[in-house]
Amino acid sequence: MENNGYLDMELLRFSTAGSVDDGKSTLIGRLLYDSKSIFEDQLQAVESVSRRAGNEEVNLALLTDGLRAEREQGITIDVAYRYFATPKRKFIIADTPGHIQYTRNMVTGASTADLAVILLDARNGVLEQTIRHSYIASLLNIPYIAVCINKMDLVDYSSDVFEKIKADYLVFAQKLGIKNAYFIPVSAKLGDNIVNKSENMPWYDGKTLMQLLETVPVSHKINAEELRFPVQYVIRPISDKFHDFRGYAGRLAGGRIAVGEDVVVLPSGLKSTVTEILQAEKKLDSAFAPQSVVIQLKDDIDISRGDIIVSASGLQPKISQDFTVMVCWFNFEPLQLRKRYVVRQATFETQGMVKQIDYRVNINTLEHEQNVGQLNANDIAQITVKTSNPLVFDSYNHNRATGSIIFIDPDTNETVGAGMIVD
Repeated sequence: MENNGYLDMELLRFSTAGSVDDGKSTLIGRLLYDSKSIFEDQLQAVESVSRRAGNEEVNLALLTDGLRAEREQGITIDVAYRYFATPKRKFIIADTPGHIQYTRNMVTGASTADLAVILLDARNGVLEQTIRHSYIASLLNIPYIAVCINKMDLVDYSSDVFEKIKADYLVFAQKLGIKNAYFIPVSAKLGDNIVNKSENMPWYDGKTLMQLLETVPVSHKINAEELRFPVQYVIRPISDKFHDFRGYAGRLAGGRIAVGEDVVVLPSGLKSTVTEILQAEKKLDSAFAPQSVVIQLKDDIDISRGDIIVSASGLQPKISQDFTVMVCWFNFEPLQLRKRYVVRQATFETQGMVKQIDYRVNINTLEHEQNVGQLNANDIAQITVKTSNPLVFDSYNHNRATGSIIFIDPDTNETVGAGMIVD
């Protein structure tokens, strides 16, 4: 598949989630197949594996279930990422697991998504996993949800079944604050309403899944208002050609930056003015999130990796050693109160500890469980964190990049949890 013509097109990242056997991998396989986004040799390989497994039809789920254990068990274990493009837009898919024990994998896969595709089996309707996945999508501030009611062919393409499931979903979606939910009746196996309109459901006059993916807005995902520039690297070549050069490299996490703009470096509070913006060797008058650039400032001030440059006149982020986080615990070793972890946020790292577990979320009932002493793998909870050094942050709802943190075990160097800053 050629994609040279797609380089300047906008990118939509979306995740899929659903209960086991709801057909997530089949849906993505059908999406790739019907949009002609797979290579011929890939299709031949899937056909060969399908025949060896004794399948009567080509098992399109094999296009995403890449691990041997996944293929043998017919389930998704790890997050499978796939890239494809149409003439209208580029896409990155995160196919996430449906099993409860792989909740942490779903959080990882959905953390950068602009839209979440949540599958339901038309025969089963709304299940506990449906609530779980929808809660995580709302927690991650994914503003668009495509609720695909799958296997409509097994309920005789009934509009009554579709409307009943839609009504049931809306009951708890309102409690979660989900505002932009789109409901699509589909058959992933047969291709109904995936890419092409279904002739079997003339009563449905909405968009196909592909039409929704190609048209849903994606401009929301980065805060375009407040300048946030986490410094990743200080560039000082110390050469004859660049004798006095001092530049600050990083990726804009929000807003825009322009030559002549007055800025503040946090957490120090030192002020300066932007004198030059570089992208490779090209000079820019301004840059916008999420561009990666090098900036130079008028004053020779102390700036290092982890500092954040913001506008002197805009809304300022918070600076504190104490903050509240909604965390998903990844590790099979329980979260320990008062244990020191490495806390990483944007380009900044410091040590920190969990002072208390405010509550754990019962993901099936959405109730808050009090008096919790520890968190186990896949638990989601609100915790209070204290760090050794001040953190410069926004709430996650305000800015994903500066409102996200991860916890690393200093003994194993493994990521053990990830969270969204509440305040």
